[in-house]
Amino acid sequence: MTPQAYAQQKAAASGSSFYYAFLFLPPPRRAAITAFYAYCREIDDVVDEVRDPAVAQAKLHWWRLQVARCFDARHGAPEHPALQALQPHLAAYGIEASHLLQIIDGCQMDLEQSRYLDYPGLQRYCHLVAGVVGEVAARIFGQHEAQTTAYAHRLGLALQLTNIIRDVGEDALRGRIYLPINELQRFEVKAHELLKRGQGAEPDFEPRFQALLRFQIERALGVYDEALALLPAADRRTQKPGLMMASIYRTLLQKIATDPQQVLTQRVRLTPLRKFWLAWKVQALGRL
Repeated sequence: MTPQAYAQQKAAASGSSFYYAFLFLPPPRRAAITAFYAYCREIDDVVDEVRDPAVAQAKLHWWRLQVARCFDARHGAPEHPALQALQPHLAAYGIEASHLLQIIDGCQMDLEQSRYLDYPGLQRYCHLVAGVVGEVAARIFGQHEAQTTAYAHRLGLALQLTNIIRDVGEDALRGRIYLPINELQRFEVKAHELLKRGQGAEPDFEPRFQALLRFQIERALGVYDEALALLPAADRRTQKPGLMMASIYRTLLQKIATDPQQVLTQRVRLTPLRKFWLAWKVQALGRL
C-alpha cells in the first residue's frame, strides 16, 4: 500500500464527517488534507487506544522524532506512511513543524490531565487539538486573507466543543471529563454521576444534566456564529470545506439538543446520506 493509499484508507475508515468535506476539493488539495487528517488521527489514536500511559508517552515522543524527520533530512526520512503522504505537501501549503508538534502537545495534555477547572483552561486544550488543525486546514483549502486564520481557530473551537458534547459518555468510560468543573458545580452535576453515566444517580439527575448540556450546546452554537462572522468574504469560496463541517456539526448539535440524555449512553450520529446532503448544499448553493 502506498502512503497516499494508507492516508486515504485512514481517513475513510474513521467515518468522520471531515471526510465528506474533502470530497469536493481538487485532487492536490484533497490529497494534502487527507494526509494531514490521517496524521491527526494517528496522534489521537495514541491517547484513545493505548491504555499504558508510559507506552503512550513513548509513542508521542516517537512521533515528535518523525515530525523532525519531515523538516530536516539530517534526521532521515519519516518512517510512518501518514507523514510520508503529508511531507510532499508541507512547503506548498505553509505547514510548519510547530503546527504538527502542537497537535502532539494537545494529545499530551490528555495523558497529563483528565479534568478542566474552567472554560479558559478547556479553550487552551481546544486550541492545540482543534484550533491549530483548523489553521492548517484553512491553508490547504486555499486561504488568501490573514483574517481567515482567526476564523479557522474559532471554527476549530466550535467543532471541538461539539465533539466534547457528543462524547460525554464515551469519555466517561475512559475516566475523562472535559466539561469544565466549575460549570458542573453551577448546574449541580457531580463528577461521579458523569463517570457512572447517570447510572444509579439521584432522580433529579436528568433535569440537572440536561440543563448543563443545553448550556454547553448554546455556547457551542454561539461559537459557530462567531466563527462565521470572522470569515472574510474573499475566502468564503475557498473555505467551503470548513463551512461544510460547520453545517454538519451544527445539525448534530441540534439533534443532541432534542434529547441531551442520549450522549451518556450512545454516540449520536447523522446518517452518511444526511452528511453528504449537508456538504453538497454548501458546495452547490453556498449556504449552510
